[in-house]
Amino acid sequence: MNSSLVTAWDAVVAHPLFLVGLTLGIYQLGLALYERTQMALLHPLIVSIVLLIGALWLLGLEYPVYRDAVFPLTMLLGPATVALAVPLYHNLRRIRQFFWPVMTTLVVGGVFVTVVTLLLAWLLGADFAMLMTLAPKSLTTPIAMMVAEQLGGVAAMAAAFVMYTAVLGALMGPWLLSVTGVTHPAARGMALGLAAHAVGTSRALEEGEEAGAFAALAMSLMGIGTALLLPVCVTLWLLL
Repeated sequence: MNSSLVTAWDAVVAHPLFLVGLTLGIYQLGLALYERTQMALLHPLIVSIVLLIGALWLLGLEYPVYRDAVFPLTMLLGPATVALAVPLYHNLRRIRQFFWPVMTTLVVGGVFVTVVTLLLAWLLGADFAMLMTLAPKSLTTPIAMMVAEQLGGVAAMAAAFVMYTAVLGALMGPWLLSVTGVTHPAARGMALGLAAHAVGTSRALEEGEEAGAFAALAMSLMGIGTALLLPVCVTLWLLL
């Protein structure tokens, strides 16, 4: 009897619907906790990661099993990113007004983020594969994984670095912007979207639709520009 119960429990735990439900339930718990406390350290993404790791460990499940089970949720990442075009459309007139500041910020900020990351990693002794894994850390996850793999990096590690960058940016970004006197919604949104991509955009949307629109713009253009130009720059660097 006990053996049958154990077998049934193992079958339930390993079922994709159970793990999808567990993921959604934990996220809702984190969201409710964040909305109640408004503490940056209790951001739903951070809470979800911690609780999910603990839950998988207690259940004795390996990450590949969980990854395959929640693949439908992973597929929704693309449409969710595309949906950020809605605040962009609503604030299109404002974006046109700041066209040149936006482009200047993207070029300077994008180059600075990438160059400083590679320089620090190189000084700390990182090999070529690790450098190429770190290079796209400020892009949204699907683009970062694709770019890292194309450049000879490790896609899975690139996703981890993207998540770390996003969480750190969402935690520290608003505070740093306030301390340095950055108050304009467009500027705050650009900074959060550029540095912390999707999570930064989510955080910017909490400050207002205009900040969210500029964050989505920065995230999108940063992803497109880096995906197109970074492989070219790396190829030229290897040829020199």
